[in-house]
Amino acid sequence: MQLYTRSAGTGLPVVLLHAFPLSSAMWLAQREGLAATCRVITPDLRGFGGSRLGEDEPSVDAMADDVAALLDQEGIDQAVVGGLSMGGYVTMAFCRRHPDRVLGVVLADTKAGPDPQPARDNRERIAQAVLSGGTDVLLTDVLPALMGPTTKDRRAMVVGRVKGLVQSAPPGAVAWAQRAMAARPDSAATLAALKVPLLVIVGEEDELAPPAEAEAMVRAAPHGRLEVIPKAGHLSAVEQPEAFNAAVTEFLTTELGEAARSPG
Repeated sequence: MQLYTRSAGTGLPVVLLHAFPLSSAMWLAQREGLAATCRVITPDLRGFGGSRLGEDEPSVDAMADDVAALLDQEGIDQAVVGGLSMGGYVTMAFCRRHPDRVLGVVLADTKAGPDPQPARDNRERIAQAVLSGGTDVLLTDVLPALMGPTTKDRRAMVVGRVKGLVQSAPPGAVAWAQRAMAARPDSAATLAALKVPLLVIVGEEDELAPPAEAEAMVRAAPHGRLEVIPKAGHLSAVEQPEAFNAAVTEFLTTELGEAARSPG
């Protein structure tokens, strides 16, 4: 599966995987803000943006293997791999399936545990709703929880942009991704097995993957550090991009400094 990708910058490759039900368009501020530090690679996960959905059964493993294939196409042996929300689930699957290709890990507004049964049931309900009636259900049932109260109260342009990205999500990709996320395994052991530095970022106002989940992921990993982003909800990279970029930049320069300074 060949993924449509937007990239910027040179040097240390950093792959950022987008949230559900958005696309790599959400990483605009990261491509602009991090390009001076690294090579930012932001693919559209299968079915979203410019990437085809394909015929595979829904699974985060399939999405992770797509990212490995992307690295092959780009001639990249190893990269820092990160993701927000759904992108975090795919990142953990990538760490499980391709550990030798990971230089560092960034997990933002995500969680290591599997969905409890009510959450899986809700994902299936939304999958069936979008396939039968289109993506309006996303605006009522998904969009409200994606951003924190500060963003909703004070950043109307950000709210409008996120709404537009949600509205453009293809129904088939939405249903496939919901079923893939519902079937994902527990990743606590994956975090415990990490041999590379981990940065966990969470919006202070995130209700979907709250700071307690982020703290648990840091505790699970041998080399983890936590960054809490004030005045941000679930989409911390979109709601407070300057703070998000600063956290990633510091991580790259302090934890991966030598690799970051090497040309490539």
